[in-house]
Amino acid sequence: MTTAEDRRLSPYTGWTRGHWAAYADRLLAAAGRYRSPAGARIDLPGPASRNGRVSDGLEGFARTFLIAGFRVAGEGGADPGGVLEHYARGLAAGTDPASPEAWPRPDELGQSKVEAASIALVLQLTRPWLWDRLADAVRDRVVAWLATVIGQPYPPINWVWFRIVVESFLREAGGPWSAADVEEDLAVHASLRRPGGWLSDGDERAYDHYTGWALHLYPLLWTHFFDVTGTLCPGSLRHRWAADLRGYLDDAVRLVGTDGSPLLQGRSLVYRFAAAAPFWTGALTGTSHLSPGLTRRVAGGMVRHFAGAGEPDGLLSLGWHHAWPAMRQAYSGPGSPYWAAKGLLGLALPAHHPVWTDVEEPLPIETGDVARVVAAPGWLVSGRRRDGIALVVNHGTDHARPGDQRGDSPLYARLGYSTATFPLASVPDNTVAVLDADGRASHRAGFSTCYATELPGGVLAAASQGRVRWVGTAADDSPDHGSGRSGPVVPGPVLTVASVVRCGMEVRFARVDGDGGPVRELRLSGWPVAAATRPVTDPGVAAARTPDLRSEVRPLQGFTTADVTVESGTSPLGEWTAIPFVATEGPPEPGRVFAAVVVLDRGGPADPDPVPTIAEDGRGGHRVTLTWPDGVTAEAALPAPE
Repeated sequence: MTTAEDRRLSPYTGWTRGHWAAYADRLLAAAGRYRSPAGARIDLPGPASRNGRVSDGLEGFARTFLIAGFRVAGEGGADPGGVLEHYARGLAAGTDPASPEAWPRPDELGQSKVEAASIALVLQLTRPWLWDRLADAVRDRVVAWLATVIGQPYPPINWVWFRIVVESFLREAGGPWSAADVEEDLAVHASLRRPGGWLSDGDERAYDHYTGWALHLYPLLWTHFFDVTGTLCPGSLRHRWAADLRGYLDDAVRLVGTDGSPLLQGRSLVYRFAAAAPFWTGALTGTSHLSPGLTRRVAGGMVRHFAGAGEPDGLLSLGWHHAWPAMRQAYSGPGSPYWAAKGLLGLALPAHHPVWTDVEEPLPIETGDVARVVAAPGWLVSGRRRDGIALVVNHGTDHARPGDQRGDSPLYARLGYSTATFPLASVPDNTVAVLDADGRASHRAGFSTCYATELPGGVLAAASQGRVRWVGTAADDSPDHGSGRSGPVVPGPVLTVASVVRCGMEVRFARVDGDGGPVRELRLSGWPVAAATRPVTDPGVAAARTPDLRSEVRPLQGFTTADVTVESGTSPLGEWTAIPFVATEGPPEPGRVFAAVVVLDRGGPADPDPVPTIAEDGRGGHRVTLTWPDGVTAEAALPAPE
């Protein structure tokens, strides 16, 4: 199989379908070195999850099974690596209660509910070449193992699709299933739908990559592979889900940097290029409005971003480009990163499909600057062609509900996320916070979104507001599923924050109202930039530079001190991280508006700052007007405190 890049067919990534297939084969070969004797587990090296080694081995089996299934399906049943035989042996052993490698059943262990869906999906996808050739006794045992999902409780999040997929396969295989389960789970999915094709992973404001790699992946694959006659899913739902996916992809394609990095936001980031899955789902089911060449560009960019990192043993570790233990969640085991397999779903498409034969087309950020409001998560999406960094300014996502009293989750509640920076757990980057007498930063989760809108001239604006608090989270050792930590709460003042974004530059406004509690100062921090060597900082100026990035916070009104915090060993993107910030000297004056420019770029001449004009609106709030040197003006509001 060819290894030479093809810059005619793929001018941006150089990869053809042959490169994708070769990469999938390398992943399977590397993981296959850790196959158990009977083949039911892939016991990868690394720290165990909270579910234990047996569950982790099942996870390794099921998630690499996805790679094998996509690979064989796209070849029309051909199995160049002979991998299906290994998985057939594993199915026989894992579903045999008498086998020393027997899998925990889905009614015994929650994680088995997740892995059962991957197994069922691949069995359906490769049915003529695997399922139909298994011995009757093995098929009976597989059906019995999968059937233990029936009637089981599933959390009302993306997990409901695991039960739908499993029971739909059981239905196709002539096994038991429950129409009531499917109906109940479809109702949960309907409750997760939000404007613009987005879905929240639960009833909290939980917007992240699960929208794409789970909540858009399974519904359309279900209609395409399991319910082809439409007897389970009404036609109106099919059309709605297709429209939802198209709306989501139109946003998601703008959340990828020119280097192929997906947005570093949300939980389970160890799944890496699984973020490519919804793009392939659209192509595989014929529901995407993105061109085949653009689909391959965005998906290929993501896979190459990680494949190029070249982990030495060929395994996907618990991390980003390499092992990074702090990225683990409690449910993460050594096999968990292989949910990245979903990003290889395109291999299920044959070599003659246009997604493989059309010439790659550029990302939106490669043809011009990006400016977009995404209403559901409350994001202002911005990116400059010259930098190639996609970023969001966040006024709607926190993995919480309005009024929540928990602490902030770094992966959800920061004011900004990008494709070039990683949110820190150690220092509050990209925040506006009031510090108490001990220097503890306040938390903002549970805020209310005031608005998010596009103004004339490609200017974006958004605001959020809520009573902040200080939370003692040290004693909370509960499993990490994305939400913030709980603990004793000390109430703080009401904090209103507004952002105006133009050409990748954010002007951030803040106002503190009401009883401030033990407030020492108001602090506004910028983007965390990481590198292998210590970033260069300017004394007395809130600016930090790495060889590739520049992060600055420039005070416009009210802030009188500036500095940079430098951390070591706190980011998977580099040994050293710098976070610039500005602050007040002493407690902020209640009702006064503070402002600063927040910038993340690749360096070069700095864009000129706009001039702010701030006025009371007569209702307890403020109107701010920004005027740029080129004459563009924009107005935004800091609403009165509720």
